[in-house]
Amino acid sequence: MRVTNKMIMNNASSNINTTKEFVNQRNTQMTSQKKIDRPSDDPVIAVRSLRLSTTLSQVTQYHEKNIPDAAQWISVTETALINMREIGNDCKQIANKGATDTFNSQDDRKTMLKELEQLQKQLFAEGNADYANRTVFTGYRTNCNLTFTEDELNTAYEITQTIAIEGNMEDHRYYDGDVIIPTTETELLAPSIKAGDPGYDPAVNKPISDIVKTNFYRIRLAYDKIDGLAENINIKVNNPAVNPDDYTVISYDSEAAWSAAQGGKVIPEKTAVLIKETGDLILSNDTAEDLKKADAELTIKYNKKGFEEGELRPEYYYNCVKTEDPLDVHVPVTYTKYNENGERKHFDIEYTIAASQTIGINTEAADVFDSSIYRDVTEMIDACQHAVSAYDKMQALKDMKSESQYASNEDQEWLDIWYKAAEKEFDFYHDNMRKLFDAEIGKIDKYYAKINLAITDLGCKKDSLDLTKNRVGDQQQTVQSLQSLNDDIDLSKIIIDYTAAYTAYQASLTAAGKLGDSTLLNYI
Repeated sequence: MRVTNKMIMNNASSNINTTKEFVNQRNTQMTSQKKIDRPSDDPVIAVRSLRLSTTLSQVTQYHEKNIPDAAQWISVTETALINMREIGNDCKQIANKGATDTFNSQDDRKTMLKELEQLQKQLFAEGNADYANRTVFTGYRTNCNLTFTEDELNTAYEITQTIAIEGNMEDHRYYDGDVIIPTTETELLAPSIKAGDPGYDPAVNKPISDIVKTNFYRIRLAYDKIDGLAENINIKVNNPAVNPDDYTVISYDSEAAWSAAQGGKVIPEKTAVLIKETGDLILSNDTAEDLKKADAELTIKYNKKGFEEGELRPEYYYNCVKTEDPLDVHVPVTYTKYNENGERKHFDIEYTIAASQTIGINTEAADVFDSSIYRDVTEMIDACQHAVSAYDKMQALKDMKSESQYASNEDQEWLDIWYKAAEKEFDFYHDNMRKLFDAEIGKIDKYYAKINLAITDLGCKKDSLDLTKNRVGDQQQTVQSLQSLNDDIDLSKIIIDYTAAYTAYQASLTAAGKLGDSTLLNYI
């Protein structure tokens, strides 16, 4: 076969291009420090690189974003619960003081009253705790507050509560009568004028009020100041001897209206009295006994219009319908908290913190606290206020005894009568405050235990997150190592390969240059 110069030059040119391509490839590898520049360079490495890159992206998302975000959410929730526990502890300390004789001065009562009012304001403010403008206690409705943040007097709900008699019926003291302190001598002596005496006026000449205490069993609704029942109370019993249709409910706007209608705070047999002002369903003795024996369960549907700042929104606790709201164009809005079988619906928020591993990060308010805490503090405030007011009446009458306008023997005698009536009222209300505060100690302990349980649960979640974070961090490092082993090239090796390729390229150029000087005559 005859080999021409052109063939030699073409082969030399091809070889030069080949070595040049090697130089370019090694130069690219040396610059990028990667084994391949495009998938076609090595499909096996390319496919493995894509898989490792996807895995690393997912692991980084878990380690750098999901886990820290979940940890911060849990931390905010835990802080809010710890604050609520401290508030509960403060309330318990006040209850301990009020339940003893050590703290029984008027200044002590006024101090306790102010402290309770402040604690009540703080109590559910913690329930609106948020993380990155997302409320932590409201389930997945994170754009809404747990409580009313301002008075909403025109907002109305129809609320459905199911209440078991066992555990929710409690003995409660009710007082009838109110001593109205006279401000003039005429008012002071008014009770001395009897029917038939000259100048007798039944509207003015009333006897001094004599306070009366009565004990009844009651069931307390979640809210006070309600508008009334939306329909008849449904009574479910486990004893066929008790017929729910035998019992009736009478509604009154206030305890005063109840007393006026019944001639005192009394309840007919087979009857319950609903006080709209307080939200108390008060049972006659026989009704309470029958329903307790029957292990009854009451479903009470009632309307409430007007909510004060700090009250819990009903939709987070009960089946309800928002019927009026000037700020909501979608009314009526129905909220379902329990299904038809009475099972509670949960609104969990779950974070994916590792492959095939999720964690529920939120704590629902209904699992930790409800309106009974708010109602308990309200009753403590009312009891303390009644005792303070009753003592002020005694002090006012004592001051009147030293005034010159009441110096006559008759005035002094009547002041003594008025004072005894006021003293009896104070004794009743002071005794009520002590007994109520003593009972609240046990209730607060139950709330305290519930909050502690929630805090412990959050602590377990934090420990689980820490373990997962360590594991995912190790996984991240492993994947990074595998990706580096698959994609990266050893720099010292590529420098040697580049130098060899470049030397070969230079040699090929030199050889090709010598071939250009040769002709056919050199071979003859």
